[in-house]
Amino acid sequence: MTQVLSKPTPSKGKKKAEFSKEMYLSWFETMFRIRKFEERTLMAYGQQKIRGFCHVYIGQEAIAAGMTSALRKEDAVATAYRQHGLAISKGLSTKSCMAELFGKSTGCVKGKGGSMHFFSKEHKFFGGNGIVGAQIPIGTGVAFAEKYKGTDNLCVTMFGDGAARQGALFEAFNMAMTWKLPVLYICENNQYAMGTSVERTSNVKDLVKLGASFEMPSEIVDGMRPESVHEAISRAAEHIRSGKGPYYLEIKTYRYKGHSVSDPANYRTKEELKTYLDMDPVKSLEARLLSDNIVSVKEVDQIKERIKVEIDEAVDFAEASPYPDPSELWTDNYMDPDYPFIMD
Repeated sequence: MTQVLSKPTPSKGKKKAEFSKEMYLSWFETMFRIRKFEERTLMAYGQQKIRGFCHVYIGQEAIAAGMTSALRKEDAVATAYRQHGLAISKGLSTKSCMAELFGKSTGCVKGKGGSMHFFSKEHKFFGGNGIVGAQIPIGTGVAFAEKYKGTDNLCVTMFGDGAARQGALFEAFNMAMTWKLPVLYICENNQYAMGTSVERTSNVKDLVKLGASFEMPSEIVDGMRPESVHEAISRAAEHIRSGKGPYYLEIKTYRYKGHSVSDPANYRTKEELKTYLDMDPVKSLEARLLSDNIVSVKEVDQIKERIKVEIDEAVDFAEASPYPDPSELWTDNYMDPDYPFIMD
């Protein structure tokens, strides 16, 4: 049985909001947009309009929302393959993301990357990386570049609890602390790797301890609430921008679907799943907003309706877009001219 977070409960009666109304509305809009996008992704996959591997972000939306509000647009993000929601929260349009899933030329990487390989230089979103843990040294390298250029930007380098067992993590942690790189490491601990719980993969069950041997400031965060994520990342960002080096957050969350669309998730109990469904981050935030009189039902409904139309338009855009021309096979490829290469 995985460790269960406490359920957030809306207060009764009028209560002073912890954050501005605009902030709460922004969080809800981001989270609802991701939820609707991912639900349509699953539908399109079932219709065989999306092929290949596909990992949805349903259940983890509060992390994307809280992270976006705590960072600057100039800050970079490097993450793994469960990344549709993070890409959208970083500013990539739902149209370009849906088109990428459909393998269309109008996708964010011209239909060549699919679900696991989103990328946008414009939005400083560096994946979407399919190899488990590969993004950790990549994000560390991006942080090195920011320090080399003399900016006060940081790179958020995200990985799951499964990737926390990769050797590259320990090499990156050591390098980042030695050189005091501006990198925020985030472990999105959704309790399971592909299908194996944290408790079965390591003697170290509290993943926050991974930073201890490097004397890296570390803390545990409730990933089901955007408020908690925002506050923790704001503290971490302040530490990093002051020149003190890396920070590490273990953000506890939960994925409501299987590891990928082909995973029935039979390794977890119905009781465990129900416990986490009862603290659904999207529904819980909506309940708090209404219970605390921060927003009206009408305002919430308007956001929902607008986003539903947006996602419908994204699907229509993806379906109407052309597939990449075969000539695109030869573009956007890295080649070293000094390396001997012979092609028949």
